[in-house]
Amino acid sequence: MEHRHLIWCEVERSSLIANLARFRTVVGRACLLAPTVKANAYGHGLLLAARAFLDGGADWLTVNSLDEARLLRRHGIDAPVYVMGYVSVADLEEAVALQCRLVVYNHETVEQLGRVVARLAPGTHAHVHLKVETGNYRQGLELPDALALAGRIARTPGLELEGAATHFADIEDTTDHTYARQQLARFHEALTALAAAGHPVRLRHCCNSAATILWPHTYLDLVRVGIGAYGMWPSAQTRVSAVLEGRHGIVELKPALTWKTRVAQIKDVPRGAFVGYGRTFRTTHPTRLAVLPAGYYDGYDRKLSNLAHVLIRGQRAPLRGRVCMNMIMVDVTDIPEVRLEDEAVLLGAQGAEQIHAEQLGDWIGTINYEVTTRIAEHVPRLAV
Repeated sequence: MEHRHLIWCEVERSSLIANLARFRTVVGRACLLAPTVKANAYGHGLLLAARAFLDGGADWLTVNSLDEARLLRRHGIDAPVYVMGYVSVADLEEAVALQCRLVVYNHETVEQLGRVVARLAPGTHAHVHLKVETGNYRQGLELPDALALAGRIARTPGLELEGAATHFADIEDTTDHTYARQQLARFHEALTALAAAGHPVRLRHCCNSAATILWPHTYLDLVRVGIGAYGMWPSAQTRVSAVLEGRHGIVELKPALTWKTRVAQIKDVPRGAFVGYGRTFRTTHPTRLAVLPAGYYDGYDRKLSNLAHVLIRGQRAPLRGRVCMNMIMVDVTDIPEVRLEDEAVLLGAQGAEQIHAEQLGDWIGTINYEVTTRIAEHVPRLAV
């Protein structure tokens, strides 16, 4: 036994490197490759994934928060870091000191950045990326307001309008990409207007994993690859679209994460016994149960109760009863060779069997993104 963890994730570093290297081959060398490592690298471990991606050919890293950028810098990662989320006005001086690229859409942010740069060492610059609203209606500015903010940036010494960005609202969840094409057209309109107003940008970017797989014409100057870098497809519709558009196989994706626990107890229960809280499961025959030390505190969703399976000795063992805060019970009646402290796979492969994040997502009514990002940060991530 190499470690004593009772619940942990194993992350295949070689798969992360290989996945990103495939995206590098697809987008070419002229385009910056900026994998997203926000949300603890989609549950894979921020530092582990960041280092693997840089080894796989990443030019930049993208995060959501200043906390994530700070952690990268603290551990010696000096690659350009693009912060996609909001940075409070009070934290902008630290963001500049950490040499973060910042997305901007508020005049207050630009004003404070100007003050920060003015009092720092001569020659200090803040690199900002203007977020353009094209139809997602989260961050961003409509074109007239974007032009006004670009002008403000241009008039502020020490600020450099390095890039302009937008984000697709509906390229993953459909095979009809009419709306995404409209967004792309609006973005190009904004880029043209910015250039005409004397505010050309060096880095234009709008591309997520789905767009990177499906649409080479969206690569522009930088792509922000997300879930694909971890070996997961953005959606079933993206896979169908890839087939329809002749892009299937353009990127071979291999999931990198396996989530494991151990058998903590094996017990025989009689016919007619109730299992777990609320008595939601009752045995219909003598049953052998394995108790596993994993629960919803660890990110294993309670909606998987009486529904999911885990893998033990390469076989599926169905959950019995409700998922508890720190435990689940599984039926190992048909796995007589199971032993105390055997590994049990909650997500990933064991032998010829595999439980995909997409399958867990279907069982609980969500997406693969949420399945992996909700694995609690206290669960160790081990590079294998």
